[in-house]
Amino acid sequence: MHQPLPIKLDSTSNGEFCPIPLSPRECQVNQQASEEIVRLSHYLGQDRRQFLISSCAAAATLLCANQVNAAHGLNGGFFALHQDAAVEPAAAAVLEGEEFIFDIQGHFVDPNGRWLNQVPADAKPFSGMPYADCPLADLPGDRSYLQCLGPKQFVKDVFMDSDTSMMVLSFVPSHREREPLTIEEADATRRIVDELEGEHRLLLHGRVNPNQTGDLEGMDELAEKWKVSAWKTYTQWGPDGKGFYLHDEKVGIPFIEKARQLGIKNICIHKGIPFGRESYEHSLCTDIGIVAKRYPDVNFIIYHSGFEPGLEEQSFAPGKGRAGIDSLVQSIRDNEVQTNSNVYAELGSTWRFLMRHPEQAAHALGKLLQAVGEDNVLWGTDSIWYGSPQDQIQAFRAFQISEAFQEQYGYPALSTSLKTKILGLNACKPYQVSPEEVARHTSKDKVALHKAELQEKTSPHFQTYGPKTRREFLNLLRWQSG
Repeated sequence: MHQPLPIKLDSTSNGEFCPIPLSPRECQVNQQASEEIVRLSHYLGQDRRQFLISSCAAAATLLCANQVNAAHGLNGGFFALHQDAAVEPAAAAVLEGEEFIFDIQGHFVDPNGRWLNQVPADAKPFSGMPYADCPLADLPGDRSYLQCLGPKQFVKDVFMDSDTSMMVLSFVPSHREREPLTIEEADATRRIVDELEGEHRLLLHGRVNPNQTGDLEGMDELAEKWKVSAWKTYTQWGPDGKGFYLHDEKVGIPFIEKARQLGIKNICIHKGIPFGRESYEHSLCTDIGIVAKRYPDVNFIIYHSGFEPGLEEQSFAPGKGRAGIDSLVQSIRDNEVQTNSNVYAELGSTWRFLMRHPEQAAHALGKLLQAVGEDNVLWGTDSIWYGSPQDQIQAFRAFQISEAFQEQYGYPALSTSLKTKILGLNACKPYQVSPEEVARHTSKDKVALHKAELQEKTSPHFQTYGPKTRREFLNLLRWQSG
């Protein structure tokens, strides 16, 4: 088994899809990168751990990916790095940056929440997760390991071990009594960050399943008491196992109208990453263009961009009923929704998976930039399921769509300015955030000071939290289903 690499190319999922094993090509990348990091650390006279936390080690990993991918004929996307980046910090500086990074999809688990009342006393939910033995697991109690998925680890991974400036804390679909994270616990974490004087760093979603009794009525409290910035919904989820459409006059439309009435007009919709066959059609984006055209004053933010992990992303081929990201593109086209208007595409789990597949990544990003517009592709990582999001940030900073794909498919080049917009500036419009104001508060707050102190004392762990195998995934589903 390989030691963790600074760029984590592995099978970890966010718990919403069964982990997809690495291909022989991807295993080759990891093998070659592991050997190269040992060789380079010796060459530079550094111990392996010291070298691993450098940008050069991340660059070495990505350069190995380029080499292996090219040998397999995959040239549509690549990591634009000079070969010297593996040994010269100045050449590896492309992986560093001072952008405003606004991650609009973060998660953690309430380690003391009421959801634990719904599982058997001897059950140990999440105990099979890869990083359930973090230092916080040594605290007293049979379920202390849940602290590894809790607020303290969340703050460390997101704000201390990555370049993330700001995050939106999101929710998973669940019965009201089984939420692994409640709005109360989410707000408590916001207060933890507030205590660190980072009050401009964390926003909250309000989870709404409009096909579940009580959720529409609960929107008033979410808006007035908890000051949520957006609504999060899952159209393929329902208490009876069936999903809904946003343009459904009895379910979806009342939800949208209520959001408009409350003045919070950001609706974040999980699309793609299907939960099962029964409501697969509700994971497609066929309803997005319909409601976006009907409600031009509402922002529809498509989480995962319709991406399906088991479906190979290729260039867009017109035709109704397309799956994956094409279902979003098709719905936008069918309903003549303009680019850079009110449909946004979010990259949580999507980019993280596509880091393994450079040509699929090039097609996915290229199609989204063409369909929703260069101002409407938004950054998200789905962390902490993938550990610190720093490797996702570094890989994105370096990624480029090949000139051949740009010419053949009309995809834009991923310029530095475009990447800066995707990494944070684009989300400022729907979330009504001023990056300049945030920067004034965060540049010298206690989060920034603690980060500097932490970097002198400890180093990132390069571990992930979500399930990596089918067995771990099924164990997770077992407690989620109650």
